[in-house]
Amino acid sequence: MNNPLLQTFDATPFSQLKNEHYLPGISELIKTTKDEIISITSNTAPPSFENTVEALENTGLQLDRATSIFFNLNSAETNDEIQKIAQQLSPILSDFKNDLLLNEELFRRVKKVYDSRNQLTLNQEQQMLLEKQYKGFSRNGANLSEADKAALRKIDSELSKLKLTFGENVLSETNKFEMLITEETELSGLPDSAIEAALQTAEEKEKEGWVFTLDYPSYLPFMRYADNRDLRKKMSFAFGAKAFQNNGNDNQKNVLSIAQLRHQRAKLLGYLSHAHFILEERMAETPQKVESFLKELLEKAKPAAQKEFDELETFAKELDNIEQLQKWDGAYYAEKLKKKRFNLDEEKLKPFFKLEKVIDGVFTVAKRLFGLNFDEVTDIDKYHKDVKTYRVTDNDGVFVSLFYADFHPRSGKRGGAWMTSYKPQQIKNGLNDRPHVSIVCNFTKPTASKPSLLSFNEVTTLFHEFGHALHGMLANTTYKGLSGTNVYWDFVELPSQVLENWCYEKETLELFATHYETGQLIPMELVKKIKDSATFHEGMQTLRQLSFGMLDMAWHGSDPSEIKNVKTFEKDAFSSTSLYPDVNENCMSTSFSHIFQGGYSAGYYSYKWAEVLDADAFEYFKQEGIFNKNIADKFKDFVLSQGGTQDPMELYVKFRGKKPDPDALLKRAGLLN
Repeated sequence: MNNPLLQTFDATPFSQLKNEHYLPGISELIKTTKDEIISITSNTAPPSFENTVEALENTGLQLDRATSIFFNLNSAETNDEIQKIAQQLSPILSDFKNDLLLNEELFRRVKKVYDSRNQLTLNQEQQMLLEKQYKGFSRNGANLSEADKAALRKIDSELSKLKLTFGENVLSETNKFEMLITEETELSGLPDSAIEAALQTAEEKEKEGWVFTLDYPSYLPFMRYADNRDLRKKMSFAFGAKAFQNNGNDNQKNVLSIAQLRHQRAKLLGYLSHAHFILEERMAETPQKVESFLKELLEKAKPAAQKEFDELETFAKELDNIEQLQKWDGAYYAEKLKKKRFNLDEEKLKPFFKLEKVIDGVFTVAKRLFGLNFDEVTDIDKYHKDVKTYRVTDNDGVFVSLFYADFHPRSGKRGGAWMTSYKPQQIKNGLNDRPHVSIVCNFTKPTASKPSLLSFNEVTTLFHEFGHALHGMLANTTYKGLSGTNVYWDFVELPSQVLENWCYEKETLELFATHYETGQLIPMELVKKIKDSATFHEGMQTLRQLSFGMLDMAWHGSDPSEIKNVKTFEKDAFSSTSLYPDVNENCMSTSFSHIFQGGYSAGYYSYKWAEVLDADAFEYFKQEGIFNKNIADKFKDFVLSQGGTQDPMELYVKFRGKKPDPDALLKRAGLLN
């Protein structure tokens, strides 16, 4: 009982947790949860919603919390020991999940309740929980023969380990690469902020000169501003070759194995492919619908993208006599063309986006829209000194959520940005147990002379992740399994993507965009330029997102067993969307963590799918005023608070009054004639 994971706690006791607590603590909690399951299956009373479905929903609460703490840390603050524990724990948890889903007695009880559902007086949320539980069993092998159940267990155990290894390899490759520059002339074109950050990185690594890495705050400015084309090429090659170098971190076999095992699993369960299995529980419903959705967008975006690319190539030729535009040229010349066309220098924007001010800004937006207040507190345990902690309340002072925010890259943190949770919201025994929500990002670090100044892209990323966080914080459902972001995957991006729209509005920027030294409000001509340039190269951006969605569907929409070469297969999948010449030494699949490690397999299209919803939703806000309380209340009441308690399209229609108009996205993107 000295193990903190086995104690009762509210906020996560990070400072008390040690690596040796995880394996025994989680193993013990698995036993406790198994006992809870036995008490359901051994109940002699006839199966009812209360003694079976609701009882099952309330099992494993402490286990869920312990595993979320562990795997969140494995993403945000990992080390070799934690990664080893993850490799041990994953198959154990996979076996436990299968013990649950393949438990015949438990399924028999749930099925009994499900079969008599029309005679029961269940409310909408109860009906949804019952359906979700029943499908959880029936879609995951409850009806299989014993031999097939054993095969399923083996597949799931292997997959759990392979996905972890995939992520470890990507992190290791990211951390391994560094480019040391010792000649000051080779820094030509780079802004002072990027040079100072590289100097600081070199000092941290005890090296003379300037060190650039594959972390986004280091990599992106280098690709956008460095005049030295050879060095841009070197950085681009390293970024594109992550886990594709036939070394100990190579992911080619892992990619093939994951795709094949997912396909075998789907076939075992009676589906044509992994995509057919996944999409049955999505708004899109079928691979055919996803493919036609992507194809329709491709037809609209491709001509615009080709025109933009041709213009960029011409511009690079006129400027620097570049005969053939390469991948390491794109961001560099796009930045120069953008500057010429809109007289907008991204670096000139950064002094107006001090991280702390942007945080205040997003909090103010949340207050004006949803009546939330954020108070930074120092009495909440955290897993790293960089993490900021907040107590969130409503306008009546009622506690809403704990909020953790972790903003800067470090060696133990995977790349990218994400929202997660340390404790779910639920209503139990008449008490509304409030959630603990976290966002994790990799933003530009402060330097010796400057605070953390964000690029505009980082500003939109912060708003995006905060939109997910609001979905978690404002959750207000009875059951944790339907709470917050527990929604269809192609609906989960709506709250995040819709909030990005506020970044482009004068009314919002006036709340926080002040110069970090002078306090001067961002000049309105800069706001206008941000707005005017919002659709710059939108055709190419759309094509890029579509290419990722199509690659995902290529891996997961059919039988991958004949694929022998990851690179050849990927190149073929990209054929209809590629603009730049291919680089033989590069491969995206081997570091495509969204689909091979995270939860986006057969679901990457959902970013574009949700863009249709978010463009349509924001148009509604714009009609009535972007801080209109009535529209904000409807969004909160019908989208943010409802989680997965109803069909997502029904919730959207309740908010909007109609189904989304796909043209809203094309109009916003400037792709409609």
